[in-house]
Amino acid sequence: MTTPALEAQYLVRDTAATPQQLSFEVRIRNTGDESVALSDLTLRYWFTADVTGADLVAECDFASVTGNCANVTRTFGEASAAEADRYLELGFLAATGSLAPGATSGLVQIRIHTDDYARMTQANDYSFDATMTAWTPSMQITVYHDGALAWGTEP
Repeated sequence: MTTPALEAQYLVRDTAATPQQLSFEVRIRNTGDESVALSDLTLRYWFTADVTGADLVAECDFASVTGNCANVTRTFGEASAAEADRYLELGFLAATGSLAPGATSGLVQIRIHTDDYARMTQANDYSFDATMTAWTPSMQITVYHDGALAWGTEP
C-alpha cells in the first residue's frame, strides 16, 4: 500500500508567547489523486507542556467538514525533543467519510490548556508559528496514514 499525498495546514488563533491556552486551527489537504478515508489519518501538534502537576485538556471548539467535534478524537502522547515533550494527536471517526483529491478535511479548531488554565509558553513549541495567521502548510505538524508518517517532520 502506498502512502497518500497529504499536507497539514495550520492557522494560529492566539499569537501570544505565554497564553493560558494554545489555540489553533488545523486541516489536512489531500494533494494526491485518490480518495483517502479520514479514519485512516491522524495529525499531531507538537508542544511543550511547561507545567507540572496539572492535567492537560484538549478542547475541540469546532470541526467543519468532519461533521462536528464528536467525530474528532483527541489523545495526548509523550515526546522527547527540546521543543516538544508532548503532542496532541487528532483522529477522525469513520462517520467523517473520505477525503477526495484536492479537498481538505475542513478546519478543526483546537485549544490545549491545563485543568487550572496555568500560562503555557508556546513560543518554544515545535508546531507553533506566530506568523501563520492564514492557512499555511506546516512541516512541523505531522500527518500519519495508518500510523506511517505521510507529511511533516517529527521533532
